[in-house]
Amino acid sequence: MTRVLIAGESWVSESTHYKGYDAFTTVTFHTGVDPLRNALRAEGIDVDYIPAHEVPERFPATEADLAGVDVVILSDIGANSVLLHPDTWLHGKRTPNRLAMLAEWVRGGGGLMMAGGYLSFQGFEGKAMWRGTAVESVLPSLISPYDDRVETPEGIMPVAGVDHPVTAGLDGSWPALLGYNRFATTDDATVLARVGDDPLLAVRTVDAGRTLAWASDIAPHWCPEEFLGWHGYRSLFGQAVTWLAKGE
Repeated sequence: MTRVLIAGESWVSESTHYKGYDAFTTVTFHTGVDPLRNALRAEGIDVDYIPAHEVPERFPATEADLAGVDVVILSDIGANSVLLHPDTWLHGKRTPNRLAMLAEWVRGGGGLMMAGGYLSFQGFEGKAMWRGTAVESVLPSLISPYDDRVETPEGIMPVAGVDHPVTAGLDGSWPALLGYNRFATTDDATVLARVGDDPLLAVRTVDAGRTLAWASDIAPHWCPEEFLGWHGYRSLFGQAVTWLAKGE
């Protein structure tokens, strides 16, 4: 069975409520992983998940820690959360460079997907900080040095036009998306779908490994309910993982 590790795709929100002279604060925890996780499990794929606040401590530190994992999916999680273990951040200790490790794992045969979001690629105000990292060196995307978000609240229609195992059977119209991260692609990347003139879905083979960049989200707000309810959502990401794991 193909095994996937998803990292990120959660957040904590703090709200202050003002009622006349008095105020109080509430904190809530949210995840956006369920649509993707459920779709992959429905395709018979085994899914492990590390929420964003646990990534700094729990993300694998060595290639041996990734034994048995076929595909890693980074979704809405910044580079610092993967790079900086709490032992380094809090205690000033030396720890493995997990960005370099992940890139080497890909070159040795692993599959890597980055999904879009406010803390994907370069992200909101450039805070995702994936540009110039070892991970960028294996992705099919060339990441902007600036805030790379494109908001399309009116909806933008994806256009697929390349025959490939990831998009097999998805030749018709795709539902609209509400935003994405804008990036260019490497010379050896293959663009499978676009939004306007920009890549939406691109793939690349790097030595023995494979990588995929999905410019939009895997859940709201950029990926609206219309897209989640589309029959192709499950097929698209199931086929993407299968291709990344070299199981096609």
